[in-house]
Amino acid sequence: MLMEGKKGVVFGVANKWSIAWAISKALHREGAQIILAYLGDEEKIKELADEINAKIYPCDVSKDEDITKLFEFVGKEFGKIDFIVHSIAFAPKEALQGRYIDTSREAFRIALDISAYSLVKIVKEAENYLNDNSAIVTMTYLGSVRAVPNYNVMGVAKAALESSVRYIAYDLGQRGIRCNAISAGPIKTLAARGISGFMSMYEEYPKRAALRRNVTAEEVGETALFLLSHMSSGITGEVIYVDAGYEMMGM
Repeated sequence: MLMEGKKGVVFGVANKWSIAWAISKALHREGAQIILAYLGDEEKIKELADEINAKIYPCDVSKDEDITKLFEFVGKEFGKIDFIVHSIAFAPKEALQGRYIDTSREAFRIALDISAYSLVKIVKEAENYLNDNSAIVTMTYLGSVRAVPNYNVMGVAKAALESSVRYIAYDLGQRGIRCNAISAGPIKTLAARGISGFMSMYEEYPKRAALRRNVTAEEVGETALFLLSHMSSGITGEVIYVDAGYEMMGM
């Protein structure tokens, strides 16, 4: 029961295939109490929340007032919290195909706002609700440091997200609050399927990864559990690769 007595918020559960859902299940298994911040089908999220005895609250992270209201709810329900999971990313579909240099100004703004700035605003609003020695985890991808065909502006957004992780880790480090990112290999989520050519990349991946296979959402969930628990108390500002050894390969 690594998270017994711990309370926190998970952003990004959309359905049972979401990475955020795998993380939520791992946290629940180890005793955590969770609020799921969601955008979308309330009935679907409520069904999932009931499985892990979680509370739910709607939140559009592109709206400051929604984030403020969410943490007012968090304060009423939990008082203080011990962890935040940020598993949110979005870019217009047309920006996830073709050439990066054809990205429109609006698509760039949307991708950076929702995929990167949302973490900054969430942490700022959560600051007074976070206990000392709390932990924050966000999700990133290899496209932040390498050019991945069709990932385009999302790769730029993830690069900004990873840099934000380091600055957040520094800002809150004096309170013992840690912030880390997980860079996962390709997983068949709803969001991933929106990237042109994703399935071809998914099928090619095992040929190049050191473990000769893809990773699962459950493996990412276990890593997030580690990073959110006391077992990783000395780790902050890092990007942890959970990708079956793909990132470290030379060819």
